[in-house]
Amino acid sequence: MVYTTGPSIAKWVFRFLVFVFLVSGLVQPLAAQQTEQQSDTSAVKQEVKYKSGYQDVPAFGGPGSVGFDLKEADEQKEPFLRFPQIDEALKPWFGFKKGIHDEYGLSYSLDYQTLYQWVNTSPGADDAASGIFRFYGSWTLLGRGTKNTGSLVYKAEHRHRLGTQLDPQTLGFTAGSAVPTGTQFNEFGNSSWGVTNLYWQQRLNDGRLSFVAGKVDPTDYLDVYALINPLTAFMNLAFSTNPTIAAPNQGLGAAMGMMVTDKMYVVTGFSDASGDPTDEGFDTFFDEHEYFKHVEIGWTQSFERRYLDNIHITAWQVDKRKKDRVPEGYGITFSATKAIEDKWIPFFRAGYADGDASLLQATVSTGVGYYMKEHRDLLGVGVNWGKPSANDLNDQYTGEVFYRLQLAQNLAITPDIQLIINPALNPDENVLVVFGLRGRMTF
Repeated sequence: MVYTTGPSIAKWVFRFLVFVFLVSGLVQPLAAQQTEQQSDTSAVKQEVKYKSGYQDVPAFGGPGSVGFDLKEADEQKEPFLRFPQIDEALKPWFGFKKGIHDEYGLSYSLDYQTLYQWVNTSPGADDAASGIFRFYGSWTLLGRGTKNTGSLVYKAEHRHRLGTQLDPQTLGFTAGSAVPTGTQFNEFGNSSWGVTNLYWQQRLNDGRLSFVAGKVDPTDYLDVYALINPLTAFMNLAFSTNPTIAAPNQGLGAAMGMMVTDKMYVVTGFSDASGDPTDEGFDTFFDEHEYFKHVEIGWTQSFERRYLDNIHITAWQVDKRKKDRVPEGYGITFSATKAIEDKWIPFFRAGYADGDASLLQATVSTGVGYYMKEHRDLLGVGVNWGKPSANDLNDQYTGEVFYRLQLAQNLAITPDIQLIINPALNPDENVLVVFGLRGRMTF
């Protein structure tokens, strides 16, 4: 489905929302912080409460997985000074969800996010807009009330352009970037619908061992860290899933995670190298025998803080895809994250790949996220160096700054700016500047 709102209208909407951001997003939080210096209600440190009782939803994977998305959409983020009418209007809906969860063990959520991006120069289109509607959840069918649960996890998505020639995930490539500037904001085939999760999740040994099998998204649990979700944090792929990893799209597969000790863990799995969210995938998985495999060994301060205080090494390998003419590849990545005072989240990530299956052969990223007081706003700053897999392309440097402005408990807008120096796919340009505005509503 492609909407027909013209790109000129999209630009004016973008400019208007930036104005709203400057007025309500900067002046009001600064004033609120000056009058509330004694209170510390940062998003990480404050005790988390849930409107629909989703605190017991089993989760396998990082901040972009279904379990974490369910909890993020259900958090009771009080107090708020912006648009409390929205929070009040949604109370009956969350009360209804709580009743379903308590009675049947069924947890579910819906969200809708949009992204508009404009680049200062491009040999093709210079702007792009798209939207993602998602329906996802977890149905605990075995072991309710215990740590050894069995759950059916599902997620369906509708990804579509919003009146522009390109979607944001394509815009960066068109302008000359070696990595996408709008990760996940693409379009699904002719129908625009795709099933990105449909798997069984089982926990054993009091929750210390978990495995999943079915239609999986490897990036939900592959080389994850606190700021990996492109729907809530950085938008450039350089700061989400490591661009040296040739991770496939969603498809059939399995994975397992285990806490070996109180601080050491292992995650391993495999999936269809030709995964496609718009196809059931049985033919490619069972006939082609071409797979993506990975194993990760990591250290964390505790299971509850495994993505805030985390150091890990991930190794991966992907088979040659004969029909698609994609070569074999393998590589290794390193990631370190440490939450400081439960407000600052600095990170350092690096990766190396052998072969031409990946976007980048080598990469180093570093940056920091900072949770603001009171409003749960999030500021992120990141810089990246990347060496493309093709030897004839120049090294590329990428910087990104975003500010996630929480207008209500379930409504946020995120202005974003990216600088791409020496764009590898457009050597005639020295710098690309990508302006973006992301909106997100959860139910």
